[in-house]
Amino acid sequence: MINTIFLTTVTLVLFSGCAAKLTEPEMDFKPPRYVEEMPAQVNDRDFTSTGSIFGQGENPLFSDHKAMHVNDIVTVVISEAAKSTNSVDKSMAENDTSALGGGAFTAGGTNPAVSAYANAANGLTNIGFQTKSTSSYSGKGASNKNASFTTTISARVVKVLQNGNYFISGRREIMIDDEKQIIQISGVIRPYDIDQNNKISSSQMSDAKILYNSEGDLDRATKQGWGTKLVQAIWPF
Repeated sequence: MINTIFLTTVTLVLFSGCAAKLTEPEMDFKPPRYVEEMPAQVNDRDFTSTGSIFGQGENPLFSDHKAMHVNDIVTVVISEAAKSTNSVDKSMAENDTSALGGGAFTAGGTNPAVSAYANAANGLTNIGFQTKSTSSYSGKGASNKNASFTTTISARVVKVLQNGNYFISGRREIMIDDEKQIIQISGVIRPYDIDQNNKISSSQMSDAKILYNSEGDLDRATKQGWGTKLVQAIWPF
């Protein structure tokens, strides 16, 4: 019974410790907390008509056709690039030497008998002790990264915040030869950053989340099976 409990405990510890290594990375596209807490903007559509033929309110006749309301569409131009170079070179060396000797008895006078006894005592206590240690370490590493991702996706205005900013979210799925490509995006934008073509750059998004994923035979062929991941996660060597 005790052996069974012990084996069960060890198994649970191993699985809990390596569970994070077995799951695929995920991204949560829920709105940020401040977006959920901030009340939505309330539009007052009651205005007095002055007889103008050019239109009034939020959709005047002469204006750019930009996203202005919930469920309006805005085009996001995704152009992300990441480039980094890191190099580390470190070396350490340490030498340590210590020595301990005996024979500390001396005769201060001229009495030959005392000098003889002192020399005899030095012969008994003249025991030497010496140690020496040397340690060294040298390490060197370098990493280079250069990645870019460019595409265009349409997103929907999910919420107009009280300060006028928009929380947008969009998703696009493309199926080509049984390979599905998924692009998903969400974030907060300012209406002033939307250009006259109803487009905005991903670099102008706050709390931006961008996901690009593929599903299909090629994706499965390039991934390790869960059994291999399990062995690698718990293998200590």
